[in-house]
Amino acid sequence: MSDTAPGPAPAAPGADPLAHPHPHSHLRPAGPACRSRRALFTAALAVAGAAAATVLPGGSATARAANAGAATGSGAALAPAGGGAAGGALVDNRFWTSYDDWSGGSLAGVRAVAGGRAGLVIDSPAGRAEYTDPHTGVRAAWEYASWTSPEHTPAVPATEVVPSWNADTPAGTWITVELQARYGDGTRTPWYVMARWAAGEGDIRRTSLDGQRDGRSTVGTDTLAVDDPAGGVRLTAYRLRLTLHRKPGSGLTPTVWRAGAMASDIPDRFTVPASTPGPARELAVPRYSQHVHDGQYPEYGGGGEAWCSPTSSQMVLEFWGRRPAAAELAWVNPSYADPQVCHAARRTFDHAYDGCGNWPFNTAYAAAHRDMNAVVTRLRSTAELEGLIAAGLPVITSQSFLKEELTGAGYGTAGHLMAVIGFTSSGDVVAADPASASNTAVRRVYRRREWENIWLRTRRKDAAGQVKSGSGGVCYVFWPQEATADQRRVLDGLGIR
Repeated sequence: MSDTAPGPAPAAPGADPLAHPHPHSHLRPAGPACRSRRALFTAALAVAGAAAATVLPGGSATARAANAGAATGSGAALAPAGGGAAGGALVDNRFWTSYDDWSGGSLAGVRAVAGGRAGLVIDSPAGRAEYTDPHTGVRAAWEYASWTSPEHTPAVPATEVVPSWNADTPAGTWITVELQARYGDGTRTPWYVMARWAAGEGDIRRTSLDGQRDGRSTVGTDTLAVDDPAGGVRLTAYRLRLTLHRKPGSGLTPTVWRAGAMASDIPDRFTVPASTPGPARELAVPRYSQHVHDGQYPEYGGGGEAWCSPTSSQMVLEFWGRRPAAAELAWVNPSYADPQVCHAARRTFDHAYDGCGNWPFNTAYAAAHRDMNAVVTRLRSTAELEGLIAAGLPVITSQSFLKEELTGAGYGTAGHLMAVIGFTSSGDVVAADPASASNTAVRRVYRRREWENIWLRTRRKDAAGQVKSGSGGVCYVFWPQEATADQRRVLDGLGIR
């Protein structure tokens, strides 16, 4: 994804780089499925703006001091395999999750907590600041405390970095997630705000902050990407900053159990090599159609026709036995079938993006359920996907294609999420595709060669012959704390710990 259009100058040190609602937040591609994250990011680069005025410390472009040592322990780089390109690593995952991880960062008013699931909580607030919610206009004071990770140097100098996090935010609390990267010449990006997030909607509206940029890299909703990868610009290291907020004097705290990112440098490609089928297995994943909800709650990204991501997320969550309680679904019209899909759409909705397709908002929603973990990552090959399925782990994949490129789909899309739930004995892909007319029609079998190409490629042509972007193997992976040893082994092999 390159950017040749002029953009705003970098924010001055100490100033909030976010000043105006971003105009692309209401763009929608043609097609019956979901909005393309990459297609919108390409548009964002051309019309980059800013949003959400605030004086919170998490909104400053000024870098704070933090430990600069390279992180170790739960990062892994993945070299090419199967459909991957030749030469070097392509994907690096690094997630902070342990007591030592949380203790090892730069702590300002937070502390690590031990136990079966180590986390980060507010200890004694570092200060108080005001935040004006750009989506409600409400201005309120919040106590805050922060944690800055050590700098992680991925084995792959990256063109893209996508963060994800797992947290609990009781009413009266929320978090800010920021990312700062280092270029190959040693200079750093500003602190980019990747999310202001809460599981609920009683305190703030969860939001991304599109269009932040410094002339060499740009934030597109959930992804930090270099503007000119062909020119050799790369992100050689990064660190995260988490700011935990609560109502003053409340004594409440969010708890963050996991935070990290996937860094990658996937080469431009219209096709990938065909892979050899592996073991056959199909998982019993519940099946929900997004189109059952067409016209319902259009305030959440247009209603069911745009709900591929939360519908897929809900299917996989229920495979793991997690489902919202009846009280959480009480707001849904009782005449609507599968109210949990409406709930998932509401809880993944990004008020700046104006949709439910923000990748880490979906994984954060999944991880807000009891003892669940979830990350955004990339896989390099269909073989890696087969390994996850063989271990009993369904995977939610992102892809875009013309109708004629995927036999049996019956639609084309600029961007769509579906759950891969198995492989046939001949190696074809078994999907729970929410872009189906009914729940009973959700199970689809797609030709392996067609499917892996539309998922793993990074470039494609639309119906007009124009070159567009592909996801390059992006997916969501959910797993419970009670995962089996075999499941943990497979995840560990991908650097997901």
